[in-house]
Amino acid sequence: MKKFLLLITLFTQLTVSYGQDDLKIWNEFLNLVKSSQMTLDRIKPLDQLGDNFKPILLGYLDTIRFQASPNDWKVVPEIIKIDNRIQYIVPWSERGQRVNYCFSFVILDSKWFFQHLETIFIRLDRLPPLPVSTFQDISEGQKAWAREEIYWSFILLNIYLPISEAKGKEYALNLLKDGGGYFVGAKTWVPFTSPQKAFILYLCWEQANLRGNNVTLVELSDSQAIVQMETKFFDLYFTAGHLKPKISIEDYKRIFETIWQDRAKNAGWNLDIIYSPDYKVELYFTRHV
Repeated sequence: MKKFLLLITLFTQLTVSYGQDDLKIWNEFLNLVKSSQMTLDRIKPLDQLGDNFKPILLGYLDTIRFQASPNDWKVVPEIIKIDNRIQYIVPWSERGQRVNYCFSFVILDSKWFFQHLETIFIRLDRLPPLPVSTFQDISEGQKAWAREEIYWSFILLNIYLPISEAKGKEYALNLLKDGGGYFVGAKTWVPFTSPQKAFILYLCWEQANLRGNNVTLVELSDSQAIVQMETKFFDLYFTAGHLKPKISIEDYKRIFETIWQDRAKNAGWNLDIIYSPDYKVELYFTRHV
């Protein structure tokens, strides 16, 4: 019995020590970030992202530091360790609100390296006994972001960039035009008004409810329409990190403009696109009646 109690005591001590070591890593990391002493040699991105992603991750950590409230540095994170990886889940200040972040680290030769951070993570580690037909969900906003990131990452990295390199940018851009089908969708799904107004109304619905963008219909008549949008398309470019090294903002804008100019033309509208400094857009449609 005494041996059993001794083993339990030793196990408990080891567990506490193990947890303290994990917390020590977190505190060392925070101190480096807070003091602007985090360096590229302490960063090891996911293999698929490669070393070119190191400066981007370091830039994210600078943003984390800028946005932090005094209390953020004091929060004790939830710690999840699997093999040589450690995840720290912690609420953090972002644009005036608290957002849950998952900071990922990898341990190599007894030394920790920062690997990744995410605000979208799915707690599928908490499944009930199988069989299971429902799964832990995330917010509608996060799902909209995930859909857009998956879609545009595939379009850009697997279609547009390889084809533009092989056959030229204009050829690749023409492949992205979908104006004819988009207008058919507008006329058939919004059949209770003129085709041109249906296009504008469908645009607002599709961008807001399918794509998850912030959309404001400012004006609508037979000859003029104004739509303001805050798009995940442009947010992705500046936030996701993996697109900016691959494509310039000017070429990225051309994709957006090519798609929307083709859609407007097929629906009988002329279109001017006005960008704000933070890439919110105003779509200004006109037509002769």
